[in-house]
Amino acid sequence: MRAALSALGISIGIATLILVTSIPASSQRHLDQQLSALGTNTLRAEPMSNQKEPILLPEEAPDMVRRIGPVTHASAVANTHSLVRRSDRTDPNDGLGLTVLAARTDLLPAVNGTVGSGTFLNSTTDSFPTVVLGYEAAARLGIPRLTPGQEPPQVIIGNTYFTVIGILAPMRLAPDLERSVLVGWGAAKKTLHFDGHPTVVYTTAREDSIEDVASVLAATVYPQAPGLIQVSRPSDALAAKRATASTFSALFLGLAGVALLVGGVGVANTMYISVLERRREIGLRRALGAHRGQIRGQFLTESVALSLLGGILGTVVGVLASLGYAVYQGWPPVIPLSAVGAGTAGAIAIGVVAGVYPSMRAARLAPTEALATG
Repeated sequence: MRAALSALGISIGIATLILVTSIPASSQRHLDQQLSALGTNTLRAEPMSNQKEPILLPEEAPDMVRRIGPVTHASAVANTHSLVRRSDRTDPNDGLGLTVLAARTDLLPAVNGTVGSGTFLNSTTDSFPTVVLGYEAAARLGIPRLTPGQEPPQVIIGNTYFTVIGILAPMRLAPDLERSVLVGWGAAKKTLHFDGHPTVVYTTAREDSIEDVASVLAATVYPQAPGLIQVSRPSDALAAKRATASTFSALFLGLAGVALLVGGVGVANTMYISVLERRREIGLRRALGAHRGQIRGQFLTESVALSLLGGILGTVVGVLASLGYAVYQGWPPVIPLSAVGAGTAGAIAIGVVAGVYPSMRAARLAPTEALATG
């Protein structure tokens, strides 16, 4: 019974090890996703305002940016300097404070945006008079949503009717896009006399290299005079994300160490008591010819086996409990493989360390002394 309870103590210790690493890891992943939504991996490059001569970025600027190694997405928009109206009965000079932008079809991944209803521009609609409205632009134009099966609404840009095919979800990090009407790049060239030069280049990159990308982005999009290009600095949320990562790592190590220490003390105590209670058995084995190495190996093996069985049970319980808790909280389940491996390896290490002294004590007992005190 004592051995079973000791194995249970080990299993609880290892399960605690899995829990205190997996649950914070799931929480950290959830927090990382929330912080990533704040633009930790996004950059924006555009010409500085108030230039005597307007700077024209090359049309292939997004393609040039994609050649930077850590960059994951790059796209662009351009101001068409056109006005949008809800109908031909409204004031032709009142654009409702909205901006008509030519947009690349791959814009959404570069700005971490999503479509609220309808669809975004694609290779099929890029050259046709279709538009996608920003969230606030849709509200100002009186088109809060698109209903499947109903005839899509239209807006007037210049003197041309454009069909609304999509409405973007809110994008707090890109208020300029929320207040914009997005036209296909090809349609803007054909209908709105767009010259093809982008005005803003949006970029996403690996977070660990975002500062390096920012340092070369201006020279990439406008090599002639990179000093005339303004590049947004990485979001402050990136610093917060890195700080939380280091804090969680320290927390993992501390809690895991405590859990292993508690389990090791339990096994050591059980094996030490076992040596005291089994002195008669030890004396009898020694009297029958067992040497000290065999006695030492017997108790060390028992200690390792006890810890290993408890460790396997604790690992299974810890994994199941961590998955259940993460699902209950609505977090992405994360089970660090290092924690699972540490559960089994830690159990073996605990068994070895905890069994060394009791096994050596058992081996040192003389046969006559062990039989006499038994």
